[in-house]
Amino acid sequence: MNDSKENRMKLNLKTTLQKLALCLSMLGAALTLWAQEPAAARQPRSMDAWVTFADRSGLLAKQARPIYFGRNSGSGWPIIIDERQSFQTMDGFGFALTGGSAQHLNAMSPEARAKILQECFGTGEGTVNFNYIRLSLGASDLNSFVYSYNDLPEGETDFELEKFSLGHDCDDVIPVLKEILAIQPDIKIMSSPWSAPTWMKTNGKVRGGSLKKECYGVYALYFAKYIEAMKEEGITIDAITIQNEPLNSNNTPSLVMRDTEQLDFLKNHLGPLLRERGLTTRVVLFDHNCDRPDYALNILSDPDAAQYVDGSGFHHYGGDISVMSLMHQARPDKNLYFTEQMVIERPGSRSIAIAEQVNRLIIGCCRHWSNNVLLWNLAADPENKPHTDNGGCTICQGALTIDGEEVTRNLAYYVIAHASKFVPPGSIRIASTAPWDSSVNLTSDEERREVKRATVIAHSNVLPNVAFKTPEGKIVLIIANTSWSVQSAKVQYNGAFATLRLPPGAVGTYVW
Repeated sequence: MNDSKENRMKLNLKTTLQKLALCLSMLGAALTLWAQEPAAARQPRSMDAWVTFADRSGLLAKQARPIYFGRNSGSGWPIIIDERQSFQTMDGFGFALTGGSAQHLNAMSPEARAKILQECFGTGEGTVNFNYIRLSLGASDLNSFVYSYNDLPEGETDFELEKFSLGHDCDDVIPVLKEILAIQPDIKIMSSPWSAPTWMKTNGKVRGGSLKKECYGVYALYFAKYIEAMKEEGITIDAITIQNEPLNSNNTPSLVMRDTEQLDFLKNHLGPLLRERGLTTRVVLFDHNCDRPDYALNILSDPDAAQYVDGSGFHHYGGDISVMSLMHQARPDKNLYFTEQMVIERPGSRSIAIAEQVNRLIIGCCRHWSNNVLLWNLAADPENKPHTDNGGCTICQGALTIDGEEVTRNLAYYVIAHASKFVPPGSIRIASTAPWDSSVNLTSDEERREVKRATVIAHSNVLPNVAFKTPEGKIVLIIANTSWSVQSAKVQYNGAFATLRLPPGAVGTYVW
């Protein structure tokens, strides 16, 4: 090979390599620009669906075929997903780990218990990732007997709490909780008392009565010592409510605490003591029904008390869930929590009434600014035991029914799972069209059919829904068909459209 030919080959090779390097550089730049491009400029290709059907033919079942997005808008009004509008950050979805729940779980064989706990609190295939727990601070009405952390013989007092002990929590609750924490170390935990120790109460009984004025200080210390003792067990209490259902004296145990009393207790005792001891556990007010927003608002109207408050908690045994939006409107600087709701069904039912419950508790609570959704309770036996006598809940079915080693998953399990499996803590609720939102439609001009006019529709009448964006950037849309007929739902996202069908009474979670 002569020198000139060899030189030409080298030159051609060099030129080719330079062109290849230029192409790779341009490709890299394009990929960088794509990665930096606003999500609104991208279009999804398909979504995956998990559906629960009212006839139980599928329970949180992943659908075999994805649903594809396209450019054809079709007819009807869409559920428009707008991630540029964001609302509250979600802390999680879960259940109360009552003493009774822990008792049943702890009585299972280690292998059976590990399996169901992994399913409930693990991540990945075959799990539902419950990611928030509520504990009773002492016994609740779903314990087999009543206890506190400072039970004394009648007539005795212990203002220094020298005899404070987590006591019966160590029997079942703490061991089960440690197994859960081994699966999900960062799970959020909220604790709520049903009653103070009887020696601190005006009637000296576990049911009813109020907190003695002279015991406000020692009861604040009781909370602090509980948080510290649980920390020593390796359990971080993220939040406390001051009193479960403070306007209900019918539970065993229970304690009545009027708003003025809770204000005094928080402002002059609990808040200052937690701060003095360096405890950062969040304090949540009220923890009762949606018919009394004045309770929390009265406390928050006092700036000296409000400084210690993270937010307010609500149940939905009374009132309207929209009260939570009213609270947000009044105090957008404070968080909102949905802390309890019993959801039950008839054992062995051929159908599952999931649509109404998801609409009320997942869609409703989240659309009305709740940072979490907690249901009541995690587990019970086939007779809904244990519960206390004379004021314990005899109809409180668990999300799980545990009969020895056998586990049945009930309505409440699937209500929470449709959110918890797909919406991890840190996800943000984003805008999606609600049934009551107005909508815009293009219609033909009456005289000139080729001319299009914009028409405003007063109500979009789309199916009830709520949408989230996860920390990984996925969009999650939960839809409930609360109607009596098969419904088509059109989803619009960044200019692309997807159409899905839901049978009556079904719930779907869609992820892309």
